[in-house]
Amino acid sequence: MKKILHHRQAFVLENGRVLPELQIAYHTYGVLNADASNVVWVCHALTANSDVFDWWSGLFGANDLFNPNDYFIVCANNLGSCYGTTGPIVNNTGNSLYAGFPLVTIRDMVEVHKLLKAHLGIQKINVLIGGSQGGQQALEWAISENEHIEHLVLVACNARHSAWGIAFNESQRLAIKADRTYYGNTPDGGQKGLAAARSMALLSYRNYEPYNATQTDAEDDKLNDYKAAAYQRYQGEKLVKRFNAYAYVTLANAMDTHHVGRKRGSIVAALQLVKAKTLVIGITSDVLFPHNEQQLLAQHISDAKLITITSPYGHDGFLIETKQLSQQIQKFLIKTKTQVEATVSYPL
Repeated sequence: MKKILHHRQAFVLENGRVLPELQIAYHTYGVLNADASNVVWVCHALTANSDVFDWWSGLFGANDLFNPNDYFIVCANNLGSCYGTTGPIVNNTGNSLYAGFPLVTIRDMVEVHKLLKAHLGIQKINVLIGGSQGGQQALEWAISENEHIEHLVLVACNARHSAWGIAFNESQRLAIKADRTYYGNTPDGGQKGLAAARSMALLSYRNYEPYNATQTDAEDDKLNDYKAAAYQRYQGEKLVKRFNAYAYVTLANAMDTHHVGRKRGSIVAALQLVKAKTLVIGITSDVLFPHNEQQLLAQHISDAKLITITSPYGHDGFLIETKQLSQQIQKFLIKTKTQVEATVSYPL
């Protein structure tokens, strides 16, 4: 069940702009145990929401690795989204800002998570996990509050959003803003542009092989209405029904700001601040967050373990390959627990 935290104080963004107050939408599952050692915090990706059991089933659920019988699971909707947390069309002051909503950064998102963490009375997070933009948030959090994270799981993410990723995001923003209704500042503004943006995004989430395997037409003499074209239109329309153009622009802008080395000397210096036991997961066919980006993370985070998921699904593999993810994360958690227990000395 979605809950709302109303934060009645001003929130200063990284760029100096001020939000007079905040509302934070979040879900929790399970019960905090006696020593508060079972917290799993999920940071979600671009168009997801705080109901992690809905969009990451197979990894999170009653019968999955992260289940409410063993863990107290928290997932908060990102700042700038349209699923309940303050953003371009969600504003508990009564005034929607639409295209005028200020720039937010990955660091701003993390500061909002910290407000919720304090509200819930959580001191330490046992497992902090995120994929894609969620992984960017998790990494930033593990750097900025490095004494409070026990285990860090980073899936298909990076230390700095690449020029390649920014170019994809800008192309999507151009598509949205080419829709003149975007400038009308209404709840349904920019919908045709959003559909086009989603079509572009899918090309970065998947790749050549799965499209050829699933979207090739069987009829050799076909001259129009191709299966792949219909699929792109369908996916664009599907997102329009559940998301918002202004939130999409806001969150894409936030992703571009991701740079852990900003004001910390360098990326390497920033990554060396992570103290959590870290598992970095890459996907073989990911063209948006290619494997060399995860290699960089594992190389400079102390004692980080790097594993690679084999998948034809590209970046979307982090949502699809939940069986492989569950197996690798479980091995990682068991191994780190065993290592800790082996270092404990007992009195004679």
